[in-house]
Amino acid sequence: MKIGFIDLYLGNWHATHLPDILKKIATDRGADVQLAYAWAKEDVSPVTGQTTDEWCKTYGAERCATIAEVCEKSDCIAILSPTNPEYHLPFAKEVLPFGKPTFIDKPFAVNAKEAEEILAIAKEYNTPVYSSSALRYATEIHAVEKPIFIATTGGITTYEEYIIHQIEMVVAALGIGATGVNAVKMGELVHFEIFYPDGRTANMMASGDAAVMPFTVIVGNDKDRKFKEVTSDIFYAAYDDMVRFFTEKTCSFDPEETVEVMRIRDMTLEAVKRIGL
Repeated sequence: MKIGFIDLYLGNWHATHLPDILKKIATDRGADVQLAYAWAKEDVSPVTGQTTDEWCKTYGAERCATIAEVCEKSDCIAILSPTNPEYHLPFAKEVLPFGKPTFIDKPFAVNAKEAEEILAIAKEYNTPVYSSSALRYATEIHAVEKPIFIATTGGITTYEEYIIHQIEMVVAALGIGATGVNAVKMGELVHFEIFYPDGRTANMMASGDAAVMPFTVIVGNDKDRKFKEVTSDIFYAAYDDMVRFFTEKTCSFDPEETVEVMRIRDMTLEAVKRIGL
């Protein structure tokens, strides 16, 4: 199974770590899974300074001249560009008509409206598609059965890119149905409360320093609550599920949760604006 990468530029964290993780997953699964093709809109990475040719040589990918060439040659597609989700919709418009199973990195889109548009295009062409933060795959979220409460912490650089991780944990635990988000600045921290109409509750605490505030969760139901720091191998688990998706062409969770994550992100970013951040 040959995977093609589509990216804004290839020298980013996900593009440079995913190939090695894929090799390990291929070995563990005994599967023929490999990065084979790549295309980037920008030739030079502003992060690493690598050119597309240099990146492809390092990671053993064939550079393609167009998105269409990647899609024609590949069995499945990974649209990356994690820091610039504004490119996900335009990339998806070119990729999804090929009908190849497609993973789209987080954040799935710039807002819920564009997320719904991407899913509509996928439905039109009967193309399997999904997106998720790796934090969805934290085993710590499942410390209790059928949780009705979750509280998360985590460090961020920007709310636009990184609050998605905590939101993904919330939705993975509680499902869909959030109706609002409130934010309160608490010194160096920002606290978010997510509202539900049926008794479920969710809280997120964000810090500008990941070293000061690692990802943690408190999950609970009517009988029990557990506190856990997220130490499970989330990236391996996430990309292992991506490989399974490429093979089976089915998402391991309700795709409506992808849109829910984006809805809560929209409400969270509005809450941030209301408190002047």
